[in-house]
Amino acid sequence: MAARVAKIGFLINPIAGMGGAVGLKGTDGLAGVARARGAKPLAAVRARACLHLLSREEGLHFFTASGEMGEDVLLQCGLPYTVAYAAREESSSLDTKLACLAFLKNGVDLILFCGGDGTARDVAGSAGMRPILGIPAGVKMHSGVFAISPQAAAELTLGFLRGDLLARETEIVDVDEELYRAGELQTRLFAIAKTPYQPVLVQERKRIYSASSEEEFKDQIAVFASEFMRDGSAYVLGAGTTVARIAELLGVEKTLLGVDVIKEGKLLLKDAPESDLLAMLDREKSVKVIVSPIGAQGFILGRGSQQISAAVLRRVGVENLIIVCTPHKLAELPQLLVDTGDLQMDRILAGKRMVVTGYRMAQRKETVAASALHI
Repeated sequence: MAARVAKIGFLINPIAGMGGAVGLKGTDGLAGVARARGAKPLAAVRARACLHLLSREEGLHFFTASGEMGEDVLLQCGLPYTVAYAAREESSSLDTKLACLAFLKNGVDLILFCGGDGTARDVAGSAGMRPILGIPAGVKMHSGVFAISPQAAAELTLGFLRGDLLARETEIVDVDEELYRAGELQTRLFAIAKTPYQPVLVQERKRIYSASSEEEFKDQIAVFASEFMRDGSAYVLGAGTTVARIAELLGVEKTLLGVDVIKEGKLLLKDAPESDLLAMLDREKSVKVIVSPIGAQGFILGRGSQQISAAVLRRVGVENLIIVCTPHKLAELPQLLVDTGDLQMDRILAGKRMVVTGYRMAQRKETVAASALHI
């Protein structure tokens, strides 16, 4: 008897993630603006990293959308596929929804998509309780359907199709992008979906901490930072409330969900894209970066503050990367994660790293390249 062929629905949101490096905090409705700022498509690159691993497996057949929504990358990777949906030249969320409905008609076992939370919403809205899995490529990825890396997405896909992994129910959430760009993080639950699950390889939904002790430690971290930031260096401040507290103590209005640069208590750059950071590095002799991990997920780089790219980190030097985190938040993270899109940089960042947890307090925490984690 011939072995059963596993059917995978596959699609890419071609504009996913384009807004990150140019400081848009999302690309929904702003693809043209992102391109005008010099943004380059990233989703196809992320998808290829996953499909390259899947191409080693026999017995897979993909159902996809035409062109850059999936067909082009499958063709490049030499994978067997059927075009189940003809996408428009300028694809939209409607194309994603209709493509998923076409996948269901073909009886796919799993829908594998490449994008961010907006794409996850559209896929879940059409997939019902058919298992779905996200290859992370967006600016915002707060939902629990995303693998921690493209490589992890391939492992989860194969584990699920072989019957080694089960699917669990998880939440699809997204933020109001208008409020997000204005510096306010407001998430909303949109759907419940099923996704292949293996601890470590699937990211948890973002968690926000608000206990009084957390605020006290944020204050301690801010006081300590205000002291060591007097060294004349320019400091690149990543997103998040812990880093924002540092700017607040210095009397500088921080872009809560963006990247700013402060030097000697003064704001040099506000809501800076990657290009402005690289240009600043040509002018400043000493530059350091301060970031904080995303609650429950543990990512310090590659989510939310994509302006702090591998190119920026290479120029700054990893020895000038400063991580700050409150003790309670840090204790709930098994490790810190990096997913810059540059495997060499991720490997350089991996290892035990010091994390500032209070006033002149620090702990060592293992930092791992998300692409290196396996079942």
